Amino acid sequence: MEKLSAQDPRSVGAYRLLARLGSGGLGRVYLARSEGGSTVAVRVVRRELAGQAAFRASLREVVAAARRVTGAWTVPVLDADTEAEVPWVVCDYVAAPTLLSLVSLVPGGGTGHGPLPARSVHVLASGLAHALADIHGAGLVHRDFKPSNVLITEHGPLVRDFGITRALDAATDGGLRLTGTLIGAPGFMSPEQVRGEAETPASDVFSLGSVLTYAATGRLPFGGTDSSAHALQLRITQEEPDTSGLPEGLGRLVRDCLHKDPERRPSARAVLDRVGGPETAGESWLPADVLAELGQHTARLSGAVKPRPAQPLPPQRPAQQQETQQQESQQQQPYIYPLQHHNYHQPLPQAQQPQPPASGFPPPLQPPSSFADAYADAPAHHLAHDDAEPPARSKRATIAPICPRPRTSRQRPRPRPLRRRPRPLRRPTATCHSASWAPGTVACGPRTATARGGW
Repeated sequence: MEKLSAQDPRSVGAYRLLARLGSGGLGRVYLARSEGGSTVAVRVVRRELAGQAAFRASLREVVAAARRVTGAWTVPVLDADTEAEVPWVVCDYVAAPTLLSLVSLVPGGGTGHGPLPARSVHVLASGLAHALADIHGAGLVHRDFKPSNVLITEHGPLVRDFGITRALDAATDGGLRLTGTLIGAPGFMSPEQVRGEAETPASDVFSLGSVLTYAATGRLPFGGTDSSAHALQLRITQEEPDTSGLPEGLGRLVRDCLHKDPERRPSARAVLDRVGGPETAGESWLPADVLAELGQHTARLSGAVKPRPAQPLPPQRPAQQQETQQQESQQQQPYIYPLQHHNYHQPLPQAQQPQPPASGFPPPLQPPSSFADAYADAPAHHLAHDDAEPPARSKRATIAPICPRPRTSRQRPRPRPLRRRPRPLRRPTATCHSASWAPGTVACGPRTATARGGW
């Protein structure tokens, strides 16, 4: 599991991507979360393949067939959009290790447990035969049946990624088919896959024999992977498998599955008849140490994807406290008469009839029936409950509140203007402002006073 890079999308359809699980011939596989909160695996097809009409048509058929596989031993296909700009397929995500990581003894490549005991291999063979029978019954061929596509859970094995790679048959790259180099693991391919021939359900049965040999012995039936892929494919087509170390009954079944001729291999139903049903009742099908490692591995995978924390709900108040708060809020708001009518003596419409509150201040004795009654009764009713001044009577008012308006700083009384006292009249004094004057006259400024007292 890797973190998303800058080139990776953050959402596909209705799914939010969380991390990258891996990549293959079809494209990349992401860990995602749906809108409902479930964890899923989303496979996003490569963009160069999405532009080919033949590939889209083949992918549409393969996805429709894969959604019909609903057995208990396969990972179901939950959703898909083959008509999107970049097609994608959604499968259920199972937090469990693969058979490859459980059996592998390579340092850093697995848990280091090694081969499984005989009873576990018997249950594994039965579960894988069930899964292949369901896949073949839907008209599909897995084509990439290998230990990394087998999940090991407490209840049995699960097969994933079945049939989707068939869509690559219609894909081309510069006119060349992509099938021969992209499908199948070299150590688990059938002879017809190596030769590039048409694949049938018998090819999956051949791969089943190789997977069972690997689970029981920890090695491949046609040699290890230390040699080149071409040498391994040559031994698959020409040499006999090495089944030493297998129990007698399982050894015969594996040799029949690994027959070179596809016609002589048993079908998945025939393998199931020879193996029988999985005996998982009563005790676990895995050893105790493997079960402990399985639980630790599942916990690590589950812990890597932390669910989004739920938002805490607000604390609920008791019913009595809510009722008390409701009454207090009603007491703080005064009752207001809705005086919105043009005619003072015409009755108010039914929609404008005032309704007294359940509990308020003050409780009206009787709702008024007209605008004039409400306007006239409001001051009197107010004085009956309060000694403050009644509201001013104004015919232009639209409401008549029952509580006095609080006096603010803007409503201070205006100071009286100061009146200036009148100045007393003074008698003019005779003053001579001119050097020349005539007898009988007194010169005073610009005016002249006569001896008789006139001006």
